[in-house]
Order: sequence, then C-alpha cells, then structure tokens
Amino acid sequence: MNNPSVWSVLQRRWRETRARKGRTAAAREIWADVWEFVRESTPERKRLRYGDVEYDWDHQVDTTSATVSHRGRLMAALSGGPYQPTDPAEFREMLKGLAIDFGDFTFVDLGSGKGRTLLMASEFGFRRIVGVELVPELHAIAKQNIAAWSSEGHRSTQIESYCVDARDFVFPAEPLLVYLFNPLPEPALRVVIERLRKSVEAHPRELRVVYLNPILEHLLAQAGFLRRVDGSYRYAVYSN
Repeated sequence: MNNPSVWSVLQRRWRETRARKGRTAAAREIWADVWEFVRESTPERKRLRYGDVEYDWDHQVDTTSATVSHRGRLMAALSGGPYQPTDPAEFREMLKGLAIDFGDFTFVDLGSGKGRTLLMASEFGFRRIVGVELVPELHAIAKQNIAAWSSEGHRSTQIESYCVDARDFVFPAEPLLVYLFNPLPEPALRVVIERLRKSVEAHPRELRVVYLNPILEHLLAQAGFLRRVDGSYRYAVYSN
C-alpha cells in the first residue's frame, strides 16, 4: 500500500468531517487544525514543544521530546498529553518562592517523563526525589539520565523513578512536594487528588502541590483539604 500524501489525507478528512458535521463545520474544523499547525511551526512554539535543548547540551543528558518515538508520543498523548519537559528557569523560580525547608520534604513528580525535573530538583537538597511515569520508553530514558547524572557527581539526593500509573502510586508517608506539569486528564487527576487526600488523612504531614500550566486547577481548589498559597498565571501552589 502506498503512503498517503498530504492531499489524500486532507481529502479523506474533508469527506469524513463533512459527512458528520456538514460543509461549514468541516471547513472551520480543518482550518482551525491548519492554523494550529502553522502556529506550532514557529521557532517559539518549536522551542516549547521540544524543550530547552541547552539543558541537555550543558548536562549531557536526554530530556527533550525531540527523540521520543511515534509510539511513545502516542501513548503519552493518550495518557494525558504530549511529553514536554519543564523549563529550568521557570522550575527554579517556582521552587525558590516556596517557604519550606527542602531537606524535610520528598519531591514527587507525577508524569516525570525523561526525568529532567528530577535532576533539577536535586539542586535543592530534598530528602528524597521520586518520579512517576506511565510510558515505559520515557521511564527507561529517565533511568539512564539519573545514572548519567550520578556518574557526573551531580546527585546529592536519592533519585528514584517508577513506571506506574499515577492513579496506582502510593504516596510516601513523608512531608511531600507533589509536582504537576498538567500530566493527567481530569478523571485521572481526580483519582490522584483523592488518593492524596486519604494519604494525608491517614498520615498527617505537610504537603505542597506545585502545578505548572494549571488548566485543571479547579480540582485542587475543590478538593477541600488544600488552599492556594502562591502562584501566577503560569503556575499555582497549594498547601494543606
């Protein structure tokens, strides 16, 4: 079978969408997708999509999305969203604004991807650092990055990475800083927040949730055991 051309794909999309939604709606939907493609092709959006490659160059690790396979991208998209690493400057800004003793807290990144945030968290002297990632390909690369980071003498804190669904993750019974970069769809995030609530009730302790790109922030606000203590238009910080 021949590989389809852009034109043949567009024709099929037009026929199928027009049959379901009508001519006007089909034209509007296809144009919106084309415009999004054009917008995502600009240098600024490419940087956001592929991550900050300078970090990898500086530290000899692989944390950008540029080398993720198609299968890995698809699985990531289906499980919550496309993989995108956190910008180092933004991460440091968020954490430096927290009024906590990092050495008392365990850092947990839900949707840790290739582990960039785990490596950056080691700069702050957390008690322990834990990554939770569903996609096996990303988890495997994270393990390699952690090993490389350790061999270069960067690591001063224990870093762990687990390949598990965030909804099944058992939160450590320690003071926690839970990091989210919008990793989950709404139903899954609801389950995670409820498990977090039960964990804190069973083992009372300090908790901070740092949420970058908080499009589902209302779930934290409605949780009942959390309150917003800091943030900006880009991120939100909640505490118990």
